[in-house]
Amino acid sequence: QAMQAYENVINEPEVTLPIRNSALFTLAQLNLVQENYAKGIELILQWMDQVETVTAQSWSLLGQAYFQQGNFRKAMSSMRTAISMSEEEGYKPKENWYVLLAACISELKKEIGEKKALLQQRDIYEILVNLYPKKIYFVQLGGIYGQLGREKDYMITLKAAHAKDFLDKESEYLALAQLLLLNQNPYWAAQVLVSGQKKITTYTETVKDKTTGEEVKVEKTGPVVRDNEKNLKLLADSWRMAQEIEKAIPVLEKAAQLSKDGKSYVLLGNLYLAEDKLEQAVDSIKKGLKKGKIDKISQVHLTLGQAYFELQRFEDAKKEFRTAARDKDKKVKTTANNWIKYTENEEIRVKNLALRRDYIQSQS
Repeated sequence: QAMQAYENVINEPEVTLPIRNSALFTLAQLNLVQENYAKGIELILQWMDQVETVTAQSWSLLGQAYFQQGNFRKAMSSMRTAISMSEEEGYKPKENWYVLLAACISELKKEIGEKKALLQQRDIYEILVNLYPKKIYFVQLGGIYGQLGREKDYMITLKAAHAKDFLDKESEYLALAQLLLLNQNPYWAAQVLVSGQKKITTYTETVKDKTTGEEVKVEKTGPVVRDNEKNLKLLADSWRMAQEIEKAIPVLEKAAQLSKDGKSYVLLGNLYLAEDKLEQAVDSIKKGLKKGKIDKISQVHLTLGQAYFELQRFEDAKKEFRTAARDKDKKVKTTANNWIKYTENEEIRVKNLALRRDYIQSQS
């Protein structure tokens, strides 16, 4: 009935032009609401021909109608016109205008070309993160930078989103940490991971009901970045690369306990050895050997032998070096044999020093 009333106004010969134009525009909007896109577009174009000033808002309405109709090329042109007109008139284009323009480009990417479409979308999202800073726009912009191979810009975008506390998924924290590591920022990578461990979120987990045995969804709360082996190793690596060994050690200890192989314990042993914590180094490497599944195991025996050597446990050291000397690799074999000779000489030197000390004490 409302649409018929407006049509009557339009067809009334005596009606004034301003009233007719107002009715024409309203009727266009009503047709769009009813999803009569072709008729709505026809009426908007009629209205544009008859008014003195076509507004940015009307161009945006036309663009939305074309988009719903599936005419993405005309929708894109209309949205560009709406945005440029509002900029010329000195006011901020509406958020959804940019979003619709980006959607048009996405629909036309095969026609435009993948690379060119990405560059055009990048320009839009660079505007959106400044005018309407929301998480989705930072993520979209970061993703585009990633596709364009601009890893540093991807990192900067995710870092800005992190600074605004927009990141709320584990994958986002891990992606940022890895990008920071890639760009030689291990300290900040560690800080990002720690902030993710501290941030609490609500998530849904599928578990088995103990009574029925059926799978049910349960709502839980916990840290965004969970303390699993993979995440803890990444954090430990970040602290280690940042030369924050004291912070890396307890994190790697947790990772080693969760690991199904001995690699993390061996790495932990190496860290302890570098810090001159010899007993802890021996203990960790032995745990690693016990867990097994270690690459370059002869190298591990060499390291354990070196720890024993520093503790002056020469028999234990020689035992480890002999194990390493059985390796088929000539370089490892040579290194191990050199350590055996060096250990034997050091053992004699230490014994002689002890004898001399005892003799001096007996004479005093």
